[in-house]
Amino acid sequence: MTRITPQPGIMDIELYVGGKATVEGVSDVVKLSSNENPFGTSDAVKAAVAKAGHGLHRYPSTDHAELRAAIAEVHGLDAERIICGQGSDEVLQFVAHAYAGVGDEVIYTEHGFSMYPILAKMVGATPVVVPERERTVDVDAILAACTEKTKIVFIANPGNPTGTMIGGNEVARLADGLPEGAILVHDGAYTEYVEGHDGGAALVEARDNVIMTRTFSKIYGLGGLRIGWGYGPKEIIDVLNRVRQPFNLSTVQLAVGEAAVRDQDWVAKCRADNSRLRAWLAEALAEHGVPSDTSTANFILARFASQDEAEACDEYLKSQGLIVRRVTGYGLPNCLRITVGDEPSCRRVAHAIGQFKGDTA
Repeated sequence: MTRITPQPGIMDIELYVGGKATVEGVSDVVKLSSNENPFGTSDAVKAAVAKAGHGLHRYPSTDHAELRAAIAEVHGLDAERIICGQGSDEVLQFVAHAYAGVGDEVIYTEHGFSMYPILAKMVGATPVVVPERERTVDVDAILAACTEKTKIVFIANPGNPTGTMIGGNEVARLADGLPEGAILVHDGAYTEYVEGHDGGAALVEARDNVIMTRTFSKIYGLGGLRIGWGYGPKEIIDVLNRVRQPFNLSTVQLAVGEAAVRDQDWVAKCRADNSRLRAWLAEALAEHGVPSDTSTANFILARFASQDEAEACDEYLKSQGLIVRRVTGYGLPNCLRITVGDEPSCRRVAHAIGQFKGDTA
C-alpha cells in the first residue's frame, strides 16, 4: 500500500492557538486576549452589511476593483499595486508561496507574529529566528542573519505581542541592506493606531523589494469578516495575483471593506480612544509594579517578575472573568498581553491586577 505523506515541513507546524473567549464556570466575562476593537464597527459598516445581504446569490468580483479603488483613494496609493486577501494573513501566505521554497530561508524576529515560521514551513523553507533588542526589532541582527538563501524577511511594525516599533529610517536601512532577490514584508496590522504612520507605503514607493500589509481586523472592528490587503511593486503584486484564488473575498467582505475604509472619522475616534485608555492602563499597571514598554498598538505587554507570577496573575484574572493572553509561545513567559478594552474593562483589569499584587482591597 502506498504511504501518503505530506510535503516536507508540514508536520513540523504547531497549530495556531487563538485567544480564549470563555472561562468555564465564570459569567460576565471580558475578553482582552485577541486585540479586538472594543467599540466594534461604525454605523456605515453595519448599513453596508445589511445592504450586501441582498446580493448573496451573485458571485463577487474577481479583481476587487471597487475595494482597491477605495483603499487607494483614502491612502493616496496606486490601486493597480494593491492586492486583497482573507485578512492580511492570506497576503502574507501569498508572498511565502510565491517567493520561498525548499532550500530557502525566511527570517523573522524572536517575538514576531507566530504565523511567520508557520508560513515558512508551509512552503518547505527554513525559518530563521533572530534576536530582538529589548523586545524591539533589531535591524543589525536581521542583516547579520541574512545569507544568499534569504528570500523573505518578515517584520511586524508595530510589533505583536510587544507593541514596540522602529522608525522609517531603520526600516529603510533594513530594506537597503537585504541580499539581492530578498523581499522585506512590512506587516502593519496595527498601523492605524499610530497617528500619521503610513504603514510602510513610502518605502514601497521608493523600492522594488518591499511589500506592506494591512488589515481590517483591528481598528476597523472587522475581525469576524477577515479582510486584509497588501501594497507592493507592480511586478510583485502581479506574481501574487497568480497564486490568489479568484473568489477569495465574498460580496459581503468587499462591500463592507469599502464602507469601512471610507469611514475615517470612525478610525480617528477609535485611535483617540485607544491612545487615551492605553496610556491610562499602562500607568495604572505601573503603579501596581507591573511595567510595560511604550505600546503603539491596542494592547499592553505587561511584564512580571517571573513566569510563575505571570501565570498566577493570569489564573487570578480568569477567576475574575478577565481573559488576557499568555505569550510564552512568543518567547515572553513572564509577560501577559492585555488588549486595551473600553473604559470599564480597563478599570476592571487594572483593579484586578492591583488585587493580585495586594495593592487594593
